[in-house]
Amino acid sequence: MTRPAPLLAWHSVASSRDPAGLDALLADDVVFRSPAVHTSQEGRALTTAYLSAAITVLGPTLTYVREWYAADSAVLEFTASLDGRTVHGVDMLTWGPDGRLTDFTVMVRPFTGLQKLMELMAAELTR
Repeated sequence: MTRPAPLLAWHSVASSRDPAGLDALLADDVVFRSPAVHTSQEGRALTTAYLSAAITVLGPTLTYVREWYAADSAVLEFTASLDGRTVHGVDMLTWGPDGRLTDFTVMVRPFTGLQKLMELMAAELTR
């Protein structure tokens, strides 16, 4: 199976570390689920804020190591380094028939890496 277009678009945004591509990629009613926030973040504006911050925080060392995908969804395994701590996680993406992301869920381990990620993301989100 050829890599689906929404997955190619996400990889382009992540590798360029330029959140400008998010507007065309995210559905208006996209839902973002963070490993650090209890409630889902709904809508393009909030999801763009979180993903833009993640691109800034994780981007310099973000490496996707494996991926699994179907016609309307994907799971991307990644690693990154944050102040000497390696984080390991997955991004789970779902998209609609129009190719726009409708759901973006992130899971991260280990706990110390998640704590560092939370610290850096909070700082970036408040800028």
